[in-house]
Amino acid sequence: MSGAPRVAVVTTAHGRHEHLRRQRRSLAVGARPPDLHLVVAMDDPDLARVVAEEPLPTMVVTVDSDGRGLPLARARNTGMARAAAEGCDVLVGLDVDCLAGPHLVTGYADAVRADPRTVWSGPVTYLPAGVLPLDAEAMVALDAPHPARPAPAAGERSAGGDPDLFWSLSYAVSASAWRELGGYHEEYVGYGCEDTDLGRTVVARGLGLGWTGDARAYHQHHPVSDPPVEHLGALLRNARTFHGRWGEWPARGWFEAFEALGLVRRVGEGWEAVTRAPV
Repeated sequence: MSGAPRVAVVTTAHGRHEHLRRQRRSLAVGARPPDLHLVVAMDDPDLARVVAEEPLPTMVVTVDSDGRGLPLARARNTGMARAAAEGCDVLVGLDVDCLAGPHLVTGYADAVRADPRTVWSGPVTYLPAGVLPLDAEAMVALDAPHPARPAPAAGERSAGGDPDLFWSLSYAVSASAWRELGGYHEEYVGYGCEDTDLGRTVVARGLGLGWTGDARAYHQHHPVSDPPVEHLGALLRNARTFHGRWGEWPARGWFEAFEALGLVRRVGEGWEAVTRAPV
């Protein structure tokens, strides 16, 4: 990869308009704004109006809805493919809930340029309710990456990442590696398992997984359930897809928690709903 790469940040969204507005502000004031912010609207006709409020180079594309749930895998593939078609060399996937740290774009561009056959992830700090840092100094003060993921310091990179720890909150890949990877498996619809599947696919295709401390993100607070009972139907469906592809049942901790709540029961290597689960 010669010369300065063109960097696209790809964000999928359905609602969460205030989170998207704040994300776009964080990108605009970063040390290097992206060359393109490509926003994929999932059944959200009002999203184009939201993105017009911040002066970033922006493109909005839409994907059709799916009656089973949000088509997250298909939406991410659509966004990455379009960004590559627009001539971007570095493709950054950034969840709509994430604020970009001041050096996130530069950090990912440098990592991908150094090793374009590695999918790079950066540390993510989960912010407490009511805390919304939008300047570099405040972000540095709040930096406390999620303890369940690697968190190299600024200036450090690590290779050989665990594919089961890959997540789509924040990552970057070269356009050429993305084409080789083939993207997310689009049979996953709704919440869960598509991230882990992509991590496994990276390794199966002979690409690398790495972590860079120079690309830090900050996850804006929103209420969650633990375990995510509102997504049980999608998780069961997606877990069966994952098992069929990789021979293992994913997210075992969540399903054990569902079992303790009496929502699922064990069947062979996996689980099934005790009563019909909503999708």
